[in-house]
Amino acid sequence: VQLQASGGGLAQAGGSLRLSCVASGGTVSRYTMSWFRQYPGKEREFVAAIRSSGFPPYYADSVKGRFTISRDNAKNTGYLQMNSLKPEDTALYYCAAGNPILIRQRIGTDYNYWGQGTLVTVSS
Repeated sequence: VQLQASGGGLAQAGGSLRLSCVASGGTVSRYTMSWFRQYPGKEREFVAAIRSSGFPPYYADSVKGRFTISRDNAKNTGYLQMNSLKPEDTALYYCAAGNPILIRQRIGTDYNYWGQGTLVTVSS
């Protein structure tokens, strides 16, 4: 499975962006799809996850109430709607797919597939 992330760009504080993650070479319908972000010189951090079924989406506290993760299995695509953006949301955003157990869905090493990053820049 290959993942292609897109939708990053420049936004003003308070604005919105929508990231997309399109999968090819296989279906991701049975996988948890997640988003991570990385600041320069820092390790990747968890942003949000949506499992294949049966559980509500899960968010990092820093984005809860502002970001919404979703998926369209028919399109083999995941999304991250980012509203009320803050300058501290500026980072390289990665999508990932895999089968982490529920308590480990924040753990990047438990994901099998990664997209390339898409840069989000939020100006104040």
